[in-house]
Amino acid sequence: MWLRNRAGTEPVTARSPLGARRILSLVALVLGVAAAVFFAVLAMSTGAEVWVWEAVIAAVVAVVAAIDLAVLRRRRSRRTGG
Repeated sequence: MWLRNRAGTEPVTARSPLGARRILSLVALVLGVAAAVFFAVLAMSTGAEVWVWEAVIAAVVAVVAAIDLAVLRRRRSRRTGG
């Protein structure tokens, strides 16, 4: 079996990227919902179908961010044992 030499400080000082991922997901969720509402209102007021697609894309971004936040919450609860 091959073992790596862990003589450096990396294993001691390594940090998880989950905090940054959580912040980015929160920002994407807020901006996605805001953009979806904005484009939906714009589509209803102008009647242009092009704004509907932007609203759909923004809503998909918000849904993906919400799913990512749920995954992060589940991982955190499993890690802390509760």
